[in-house]
Amino acid sequence: MALFEDLSNGVKKAFLAGVGAVAVGAEKSQELVDDLIKKGELTVEQGKALNEELTRKVKETTAEASEEVLRARLRGMSSEERAEWLARAARIAEELDAEEAAAAEAEAEAAAEAEAEAEEAEVEDPTEDEAEPVDEAEAEDVEDVEPEVVADEPEVAEEA
Repeated sequence: MALFEDLSNGVKKAFLAGVGAVAVGAEKSQELVDDLIKKGELTVEQGKALNEELTRKVKETTAEASEEVLRARLRGMSSEERAEWLARAARIAEELDAEEAAAAEAEAEAAAEAEAEAEEAEVEDPTEDEAEPVDEAEAEDVEDVEPEVVADEPEVAEEA
C-alpha cells in the first residue's frame, strides 16, 4: 500500500504541476491578448473572443488531466478498493449536497426576513411624518398665555 501512496502522491504532484503550468499559461496568454489590444493589433471584441477560447481550452485541459489522474488512481486499485473509494466519494458528495442545501436554505430565510422587514417598514403608520392636527380651542389657549419672565442675574454695567 505504501507503493500505492507514493504513486498516488507522485500522480497528484504531477497533476498539480500541470494545473499550475496551465494557470501560468492562461495568465501569460491573457497578458499577450491585453498587449495586442493596446497595440491595436487586436480589437477589443477579438481579444474577448480569443480570451474566451483560451479559457475554454484551459478548462478542457484541466478536466482531461483530472480524469487521467482519476483513471491512474483507480487503475492501481483492486475491485474492492475501487468499491470502497466509490462509496467514500458518494458519501462526500452527499455531505457536500447537504451543505449546499443548508446554505441555500439559510440564504432563502435571510432573504425572506429582509423582505418581511422591508414590508414592515412600508406598512408603518403613515401619519408619523404628518403633523398632528391641533384642536382650535387648545391653540387659542396657547396664544392667550403670557410668557413668564424669569429674572436673570442682574446686569452688570460695563465699565467704559
